[in-house]
Amino acid sequence: MDGLRAPDGPRCDVFLTGTVFLDIIFTGLDSAPVRGTESWARGMGSSPGGVANMATALARLGLNTSLAAAFGDDHYGEYCWDALADGEGIDLDMSRTVPGWHSPVTVSMAYEGERTMVSHGHEAPPPAEPGPFPDCPPRARAAVAALTPGRTEEWIASAARRGARIFADVGWDETGRWDLAGLTGLEHCEAFLPNAEEAMRYTRTDCPRAAARALAGKVPVAVVTLGAEGAYAVDGSTGETAEVPAIDVEALDPTGAGDVFVAGFVTGTLAGWPLADRLAFAGLTAALSVQEFGGSLSAPGWSEIAGWWERVQALDGQDPQALRRYAFLDELLPAAAVRVWPLRRAVPTIGFRRAQ
Repeated sequence: MDGLRAPDGPRCDVFLTGTVFLDIIFTGLDSAPVRGTESWARGMGSSPGGVANMATALARLGLNTSLAAAFGDDHYGEYCWDALADGEGIDLDMSRTVPGWHSPVTVSMAYEGERTMVSHGHEAPPPAEPGPFPDCPPRARAAVAALTPGRTEEWIASAARRGARIFADVGWDETGRWDLAGLTGLEHCEAFLPNAEEAMRYTRTDCPRAAARALAGKVPVAVVTLGAEGAYAVDGSTGETAEVPAIDVEALDPTGAGDVFVAGFVTGTLAGWPLADRLAFAGLTAALSVQEFGGSLSAPGWSEIAGWWERVQALDGQDPQALRRYAFLDELLPAAAVRVWPLRRAVPTIGFRRAQ
């Protein structure tokens, strides 16, 4: 990105907003908790979650990331703020601390490659004094939005008018209507990235690829994630399509994998890569993330990507065609160095005091 950043260009590569949760992750469970019993986990960790998963994934890929969010003035909020600002280098100038408001919390239990979550939180009260957000988000090369059926986010149109390229995902439609017209803001999006089930419901199709083609009539680029089958994308402006298979990894926890996928696709788009390379890179980063526990804890950086690429090329029996799919990494990765695979991240836990 360094060569693409003009001196008079935006200071921020990507802007996003949303709710930050404190995630507490229990790992090493052999099965789901059973009613009336006590389960002991062999490991645990804590980290900022919610929109922080996406912000962390973007920052670890080297994008200057700005996050607008509310933080509680409790210890959880302080921890999340420090982890994002100091630990990940995320710009929180648009964020605020809310006196008397407690941080939303999610407890996640990971087992058998899946997870069960319990969350609690209240909507943050509006600021006492009007600020620059949401009507005037910072200038940014891109923005990531989570579209909600029937809900208008004024900042999306504002960001688009100021030159930001809008990337959007969407959650499950609890209303059951699955009305594309109800996704206010979609008209401003450059790329829309739902999963297969969401895409088929919104387009009334029974095939994810047909759904992607239908969505490409609404947005310039439609990307549909296919789970274990990989991902499929259609560029509506050129008619180009791309499909990449999923990378076979040992999946420990899928939390945040969708956020990491979007972050990888945004990175490749801003860097000007071909559609197939963007799709492959997004799938790779998502695959690396599910090998770790937690959401923001598992987001890979360039050292993890480089470690995977070095190792996979050294393994016997690799499909040459599959390796060529990722040959574009050779020009992107840091200089060769001795790396240990798999690379493990330290899992931060609330409670440790800094040495004096």
